Amino acid sequence: MDEIVTPPPPPYREPRTGSGLPWLLTLLVILIVFLLMPWFVERLYYSMTIGKERAQVESAREQLPTPGLTEIARQSAVVAKAIGPSVVHIDTIQEYASREQLFGARATRQAVGQGSGVIVDEAGYIVTNNHVVENASEIMVNLSGNERRPATVVGLDEPTDLAVLKIDSGGLIAADWGDSDTLEVGSLVWAVGNPFGLDRSVTFGIVSAKNRRGFQGTSAYQDFLQTDAAINPGNSGGPLVDVTGKIVGINTAIVGRSYQGVSFSIPTSLAKDVYERLRESGRVVRGYLGVEHQNLNEELAEKFGVGTLDGVIVARVAPRSPAQKAGIEVGDIIVEWDGQPIHDATELSMLVGKTPVGKSVTLKIIRNGRPQDVTIQVEERPVQFGR
Repeated sequence: MDEIVTPPPPPYREPRTGSGLPWLLTLLVILIVFLLMPWFVERLYYSMTIGKERAQVESAREQLPTPGLTEIARQSAVVAKAIGPSVVHIDTIQEYASREQLFGARATRQAVGQGSGVIVDEAGYIVTNNHVVENASEIMVNLSGNERRPATVVGLDEPTDLAVLKIDSGGLIAADWGDSDTLEVGSLVWAVGNPFGLDRSVTFGIVSAKNRRGFQGTSAYQDFLQTDAAINPGNSGGPLVDVTGKIVGINTAIVGRSYQGVSFSIPTSLAKDVYERLRESGRVVRGYLGVEHQNLNEELAEKFGVGTLDGVIVARVAPRSPAQKAGIEVGDIIVEWDGQPIHDATELSMLVGKTPVGKSVTLKIIRNGRPQDVTIQVEERPVQFGR
């Protein structure tokens, strides 16, 4: 009988698992590097190109003070207490004639208005806006202690939208005039007034810009501080004050029908001068040149042969005006008034208006590309002509 031999088992081998993993990992790394390489290059380029600017910014930030919010809040409270008693609420009644519908008979109707003002002299003098009290038949002033006193108009100045009122003296606290010329863009300011009849409301902001002038709806004699302090209907005529609580402006206008962050105030550099003139004589007498003019642009500068956009070009000369008497002609470019350079038409109008009547002024002009001096004797501005 043959022997049955059992065959030996096959040799043991390790299972072949994961033999392609290293290659897969290598491909994955290559793919990641390929995708991230542009980002690394961009970041490197960004760091190299803005490194200098970043260093400058960080240096500037290190020099910035870090005022505590409590200090700002305390200052706001102090300013409000300092100016509050000097701010008044003004109520007006304006009478006008209307025709009744049935019988054609005329009847008198009344319109009421309100605004703000600020006491600037304990003798009873108040500064407000012209548009607050213009054509009012009755004006009542509400003081901080809820006392009401009737007011009379001392003088109105429509070109600057300013007015001066007078109430009986006694128990009044006057605010101090400040200097708007010392303000810088970014300076802290507070607006105080009676928006929507809410007495002595205080809002806070900064000076957004200075010397805003020459835009639509303004006169040639207006020059504004722009702020972001909240001003609304009823604020007109109230004070804008600085960190010392002194008046640096008279709030007068906003962009739009309600607050949008763009408010305008008449700076004290203008308002105080108009106040003093109105108080003295009841009106503002302005100098008169007798020209209509416009700002230079590149086309006009090239046409008339001047290498600057500073100055104004004469577009019309009024008959029998100081300008005509002095020989000023259409096309002349006025570059200097009484030693002061002229940059735009509004600046010339303001300088002429401030010049005393009767004064002889040297006017520097460019005619046919050649500079020359002209002497003009300033006259009083007629009502019907503006410059």
